[in-house]
Amino acid sequence: MTILRFRIFWEDDDQTYRDIEIAGNQTFLDFHKAIVAAYEFDGKHSASFYESNDKWAYGRELNSEVLVNKKDAPALSMLKTPVSALVSVPDQKFVYVYDPVKKWTFLVELITVLKEENSRRVYPFLLRKEGVAPAQYGIKGVSPDKIMEIEEKYDLGAEEMAEGFGNEGEGGEDSSDEGGHEENMTDSGGFDD
Repeated sequence: MTILRFRIFWEDDDQTYRDIEIAGNQTFLDFHKAIVAAYEFDGKHSASFYESNDKWAYGRELNSEVLVNKKDAPALSMLKTPVSALVSVPDQKFVYVYDPVKKWTFLVELITVLKEENSRRVYPFLLRKEGVAPAQYGIKGVSPDKIMEIEEKYDLGAEEMAEGFGNEGEGGEDSSDEGGHEENMTDSGGFDD
């Protein structure tokens, strides 16, 4: 069985993505559910895949609410369409839009085709998560463990923070000129009463 590995980027941040492996005979509805789970959305809204090109133009639509494929219909059914049926090039692209009101948009690109499945995996399989998923509703509650993980990843130690920054008051001649100027003002009687 052929396994297709896709990278699903969040349109607003290309550093946030998920790699999902799916069997070629599984449907776009299976793929839709895997993306929703990978990005921690609730799955209560409809979604669409659009065939795309290298410029991410919207092509033929597959919709989660269409139940059957009909000739000349405006959209294909995710339920009835296997993923491999629409993979025609090695770097096949799709645009995935979740929730027609909010229009959460993800760019989906085929990155690898595997000839054999891994018997220890249940497909679709979330292979990799990179970046913090967007909050579907307002502010997302991030667990304290996740906050620590993020802080540790980007934490700079005291030495790194100190590099390139001097202490206030350093500067040699400029700071002594100011001090000398104040003394002259006081000595001349300008500020003494």
